[in-house]
Amino acid sequence: MADKMTPEQRRRCMQSVHSKNTGPEMIVRRWLWKQGFRYRLHVKRLPGTPDIVLRRFHTVINVNGCFWHGHDDCRLYVQPKSNAAFWQQKIARNRERDAINRDRLRAMGWYSITIWECDLQGERQKATLQHLSLELSRILLRLNAPTPHPLPESPQQAAEPEVPYGRKPSSRE
Repeated sequence: MADKMTPEQRRRCMQSVHSKNTGPEMIVRRWLWKQGFRYRLHVKRLPGTPDIVLRRFHTVINVNGCFWHGHDDCRLYVQPKSNAAFWQQKIARNRERDAINRDRLRAMGWYSITIWECDLQGERQKATLQHLSLELSRILLRLNAPTPHPLPESPQQAAEPEVPYGRKPSSRE
């Protein structure tokens, strides 16, 4: 049976939770750096102040905590029993804000990748990071895809005038 926390213990526990430089975020950052990806952190000019910004890839990566962002069907997201209405509203607002920020980033031409905390635990971590590498490769290919050259509306003029079929060009032309 789990020990109950006093309100003071709960308050101190919740105050110790930070939104930047979290353990899951550090796993992704260290892996990206080892793979040779260079990035910026917490860029305030972009909607939602993304955790990781890869400018070369025009991509942002958000590493979400399963509890704080309400990850459905996840063992790490359990709706609190105490003060349930508050937590439901808070997590619903977080989800709504995340969706709005993703839409705003997409409208600005940015790709957005979300990595969940639970996907960086145990056996799933390696597969998640490999999938991230594959996704970044796909994005880079899309960004560097050759653009077809448009055909001219009318054929280009040759250096010599066009001669009707069956006639010889005159020397005056």
